[in-house]
Amino acid sequence: MTKTYNFYTLDVFTQNIFGGNPLCVFPDAQGLNTSEMQQIAQEFNLSETVFVFPPQNPSHTHRLRIFTPKTELMFAGHPTLGTAYLLSKINPTSSLIFEEGVGTIRVKVDLDTGYSELTSTQTPEYDDQYPEITKIAQILDINPEDILDCGAVSCGLPFLFINLRNLAVIGKARLNLSLWSDILSSYWAPHLYLFTRETIAKDVDIHARMFAPGLGITEDPATGSGATALAAYLAKSSPQGTLEWVIEQGIEMGRPSLLKATADCHNNQIQTIRVGGNSVLVSEGRIFL
Repeated sequence: MTKTYNFYTLDVFTQNIFGGNPLCVFPDAQGLNTSEMQQIAQEFNLSETVFVFPPQNPSHTHRLRIFTPKTELMFAGHPTLGTAYLLSKINPTSSLIFEEGVGTIRVKVDLDTGYSELTSTQTPEYDDQYPEITKIAQILDINPEDILDCGAVSCGLPFLFINLRNLAVIGKARLNLSLWSDILSSYWAPHLYLFTRETIAKDVDIHARMFAPGLGITEDPATGSGATALAAYLAKSSPQGTLEWVIEQGIEMGRPSLLKATADCHNNQIQTIRVGGNSVLVSEGRIFL
């Protein structure tokens, strides 16, 4: 018997179609099993595909399961925000509470502008025992002296942050998959988030790139979970007040993206981290199983 499911595709962290990070969402995935969801995600071959289910807690709005072409994720930023935007278009609402693998994620949606913002409930985890700078430089085919500092942080998904000297360095970085497999594939934070304070746009604070071969993502045009952890990484050195960063990503891929990360800090502690951006609807269709 054929089963039919509706899906939508969106571009997230952009106000323009064909920019940002593509996303596929199944707004009613009831009846799909894990194997089918993984196969569908592989078929669409986007960074992530989201499957929406009724919540387990009736006080929440939805339960999300998020898949890359290779594996299921416990949390991801652009799928969370894009799904919130889509569901608010289907049934207008400005506040959603999602159940994800890391716990409850609250999202606010501006129905007029299409801007969505999530609040991370995951306490940041840090690890300073990352591989040697020389080895990281070899993985990226850059000079060790072009790496200003490193650190590993997770707010649901662990990233190795690599602060680079300038745009020229980040632009020429190329992932050596063989070296990555030998050195980083078994490390706690194998996903490489490169950033520099030198930017292309004048009103932007950070220029970023992200590589996650362990998730089946060669390069990601916009990484919400990475921006969440980046806020924790940057706020750790000056945890007081409200700190904000606008991040440009995806430029090298021809899919320009803009993300906003905010960290609220008090008494030398990070209280909350928020990440937001715009989304645009691209297509809708049906899949037959």
